[in-house]
Amino acid sequence: MTTEIPSPPKVGMVSLGCPKALVDSERILTRLRADGYSMSPDYSGADVVLVNTCGFLDSAKEESLAAIGEAMAENGRVIVTGCMGNEADAIRARFPDVLAITGAHQYESVVEAVHDAAPPELSPYVDLIPQAYDEAGVKLTPRHYSYLKISEGCNHACAFCIIPALRGKLASRRIDAVLREAEKLVQAGTRELLVISQDTSAYGVDVRHEERMWKDHPVRTHMTDLARELGQLTDAQGRSPWVRLHYVYPYPHVDAVIPLMAEGLLTPYLDIPFQHAAPSVLKAMKRPANEAKVLERLRSWRSICPDIAIRSSFVVGFPGETEADFQYLLDWLDEAQLDRVGAFRFEPVEGAAANDLPGAVPEAVKEERYARIMEKTAAISAAKLAAKVGRTLPVIIDEVGEADEDGDIGATGRSQADAPEIDGNVFLRNAARNLQVGDIIDVFIEDADEHDLFGVAAAQ
Repeated sequence: MTTEIPSPPKVGMVSLGCPKALVDSERILTRLRADGYSMSPDYSGADVVLVNTCGFLDSAKEESLAAIGEAMAENGRVIVTGCMGNEADAIRARFPDVLAITGAHQYESVVEAVHDAAPPELSPYVDLIPQAYDEAGVKLTPRHYSYLKISEGCNHACAFCIIPALRGKLASRRIDAVLREAEKLVQAGTRELLVISQDTSAYGVDVRHEERMWKDHPVRTHMTDLARELGQLTDAQGRSPWVRLHYVYPYPHVDAVIPLMAEGLLTPYLDIPFQHAAPSVLKAMKRPANEAKVLERLRSWRSICPDIAIRSSFVVGFPGETEADFQYLLDWLDEAQLDRVGAFRFEPVEGAAANDLPGAVPEAVKEERYARIMEKTAAISAAKLAAKVGRTLPVIIDEVGEADEDGDIGATGRSQADAPEIDGNVFLRNAARNLQVGDIIDVFIEDADEHDLFGVAAAQ
């Protein structure tokens, strides 16, 4: 007589919002897998569906509500978590039958809700799996790159943002835990680590940059110590990963990471959320108004590391923004010559202080200014990329195509100036047949457009 082993309950996941939310989803799924659950790729096969919501903008909330509605219609057994979880009444008003609602990074509450909805099958094998869900586990990104979250929350009080209300004050992870997770990711095949938080340059401020032992030496809970240690990690083949820093506020100590980029320990790339340049707008936003000093530092950084790429995002149409303010921003961009720029039309967010500011900018004016800033930054990007034609650059491969009738194989990758999903690509016109996703190869750049580069694999 044989005993049929019951199949483990299955969990589906819909993850919305920023990379930080994606890391939350990975942690939740890692914990659930350790508890004996398996993952379902579709609604029909899931015993319960998790929807990790975004609540930063009203448009993001509508997207989250639409995703909840789709999951309810397709499955009916839905647990809601994430940044919109603090608006439980609004969610239940639309979907009274959701099983549970929890807030951002409330991992234990989410797991308990899943246990209640679809109790796990007890197994002596599963019970022996460590429950350290803050270590490397389930990944929702491709194998060759990974997001490394170093902290939760934020200490800033920007007028347009409600992140502190959603995620709380800054709470830095222990640096030895972060490095241990990074080491496991690299050993498991990660070729690019993307360091993320709400404010990467503030890492460790909340714990007074306490020291922890890593390997045989102490390291501070500080961005520069973290960056230096990450840059020294290697995989089984002795290869170092690209280490890319996101959401870095331009505090003075950021200057110390530029030499690490020049040494090759860090990817020469900084993602800095400037948001605007006009002093009056920055003041209304409750942002530091030191745009002139920033220009000096950009020049200094480029003198130390000429290949450094600076990405940023800007808000147009903020309450009180005049035509003179906007022109100031355009002129500042001419001087700053940022490599990658994103722009957003100001959108009121429930609970944000900016909603009460006078001087609302008409929607038509927002659209016109948005078009102008995108035209400006596209021209800057086109000129910067054109300057790379004729150079040979390292490129990480994200996708390898099929051979055409001539036997040529195309591939898509990224240079060190390009973060996944948000920046440009490098398109290869010929690739070796043994090329694999995650390989880092030299590419000779033949031409460029406003956002992307085109080239061929350099002779090895």
